[in-house]
Amino acid sequence: MLRVRAVREPPLLPTPYSPLPTPMSLFLAELKRSWTQSIRYASEILAGVIGTTVIFYGLFLSTRYIAGTGFQFGDRLDAIIIGYVLWALMLFILGDIAGGLQQEARTGTLEQLFLSPYSASTVFLMRALSSLLINLFINLSILLIIIAFTGSQIAFPPTLFPPLVAVFMGAYGISFAMGSLALLLKQVQQLLSVFQFALLFLFTAPVETWTGAAKTLGWFIPMAPGAGLLRDVMARGEGLNWSSLVIALLNGAVYLSFGLFLFRFAERETKRRGKLGGY
Repeated sequence: MLRVRAVREPPLLPTPYSPLPTPMSLFLAELKRSWTQSIRYASEILAGVIGTTVIFYGLFLSTRYIAGTGFQFGDRLDAIIIGYVLWALMLFILGDIAGGLQQEARTGTLEQLFLSPYSASTVFLMRALSSLLINLFINLSILLIIIAFTGSQIAFPPTLFPPLVAVFMGAYGISFAMGSLALLLKQVQQLLSVFQFALLFLFTAPVETWTGAAKTLGWFIPMAPGAGLLRDVMARGEGLNWSSLVIALLNGAVYLSFGLFLFRFAERETKRRGKLGGY
C-alpha cells in the first residue's frame, strides 16, 4: 500500500506593489513613440511638407496672376497664410486620433490600447499631445517656407499663445468626436475627407470681421474665434482683445468637453456591442 505524503507548500510571499505609472511617464513614452515613427518614416513627413507648401504657392501664383501685377494683397495675404497653416495643422491632429484608431483596428492592436491601466481617452490624449510637439515643428517649417516664397510679414508676438491654445482645444475636441465615429463605424476615411474641406472654410473665413448676427454666430463655430484672434495678432499687428480671448477659450473648452464625452460614450457602446476588436 502506497502512502501519499503531503508536501507542505511554502508560504506565498507578498508581491511588491507596483504603482500606476504617472501621466508624465505615459506622455514621455508616447513622445518617444511619435519621435521613433517620425524618424522611421521621415520621407512621409518630407513629402507632406513639400506637398502642403507647393499647393499653397500654386494657389498664390494663380491668384496673383488673376489679380494682376499691380494688385497689393496687404494683410489679407498674411491672414490667409495663417488660416492655411492652421488648417494643415488640424489635418495632422485629425490623423492622430481618428486616423490612428483606424490604423490600430487594421493592424489588430486596438484592443491592447483599451487594456491599458489608463482610460482610452487618456491614452489618446497623451498620444495627441506628444505628437503635437512634432507637428508644431513641421507646420512651423511650412509657415517659414511660405513666408520666404510670398514675402509675407507675419509677426510672432508672445500674445499669440493664448488664442493658439484655444484653437488646439477646439481641434482636439473635433478630433475626439471624429474618433468616436471611427470606434463605432471603423471606416470614416471619406467622412474625414469631406470634413477637411469644411475645416478649410472655417480657418480661412474672416469671422473676426463679421458684424451683427453673423458675428454672434461666429462665436459658436468651432475654432473660429481663436483663429480670428491669431489673424488679428499675427497678420494685422493688433493687441490681444481679452473679451474675444475669453470667448475663444470658452469655445475651445466646450468643444473639447463635448468631444471627450462622445469618445467615452462610443467606447462604452463599442464594448457593449463586442465590436472593439472587429474590423
